Amino acid sequence: MTVKLLITGASGFVGSRVAAAARRRPDVHVRLLSRHAPPGPEYVHGDLCAPPSLRGACADTDVLVHCAAQVGGDAETVRAVNDHGTRALVQEAVRAGVRRIVYVSTAAVLGRGPFRGVRPGQVPVAPASPTSRARAAAERYVLDAGGLVLRPHLVYGEGDRWVVPGLVWLMEELSATLTGCEALQSMIDVDTLGRAVVAAALSPALGDGVHHVDHPEPVAVGDLLASVCRQVAEPGGGAAVDVATALGRAAGSPLALHHLGMLTVDHWFVDETFWKDTGCAPGEGFAAAFSRAAPWYRAFLRSRVS
Repeated sequence: MTVKLLITGASGFVGSRVAAAARRRPDVHVRLLSRHAPPGPEYVHGDLCAPPSLRGACADTDVLVHCAAQVGGDAETVRAVNDHGTRALVQEAVRAGVRRIVYVSTAAVLGRGPFRGVRPGQVPVAPASPTSRARAAAERYVLDAGGLVLRPHLVYGEGDRWVVPGLVWLMEELSATLTGCEALQSMIDVDTLGRAVVAAALSPALGDGVHHVDHPEPVAVGDLLASVCRQVAEPGGGAAVDVATALGRAAGSPLALHHLGMLTVDHWFVDETFWKDTGCAPGEGFAAAFSRAAPWYRAFLRSRVS
């Protein structure tokens, strides 16, 4: 039996991998929601910033996979896409009788941490930014409709313009890398996340509610920074500073302080049930996946300064 899957955000970093993984499944018929939908049976027109345009978008759909998100930017657009747009989309899915709604959210809705070995439901939602507050609101609409919320933490791989480039920027600001930090970070490469989202969308064994979606093995910040310096860029020429010195150097930069606040605190999330119930393998882990992505990161960072 063919499952009719509608995906939002398929032109984005995560959504494009979800769409690619879904297209590899012979039992899935894929359609993509887009505000710039070209002619063709694969595309459905709809704009999250214009809720009336979503009317009828979920017709003849079995599963909705909502990957679209506005990350950063002005507060009005963030609310329009993540909050109001998701509410309208979920209402349309319910009206159309969609049997499963999957929302790809973020562990950032839980706030700043520390989080060490935290399982779903163990800590309250406590978003600390406008983007996270709007995405927490989106989660609520999905959960109230009986849907499934997936919360990855740090997502990396080809196309990542936030996580690893942000680490390189931080080290440039510090003129050094960071030493003496023992924090653990949950991470997942974007290709594995794409497969995992599709597996969750199709799995009859996975119950609705919230799940963390990260590789089971967290990454130590020291190992993360060492890999970035060794394979991508080494700002500061190999110099290293401890956390206290780094905080002093970053005192005049709120963004640098934000990055340090995340790096120096555990963000380790656990959810064995997700991988077991979906039957999806969590991939080979950070070292191998990052090595594959390193050439892309090097080229991307070169392009930013050329």
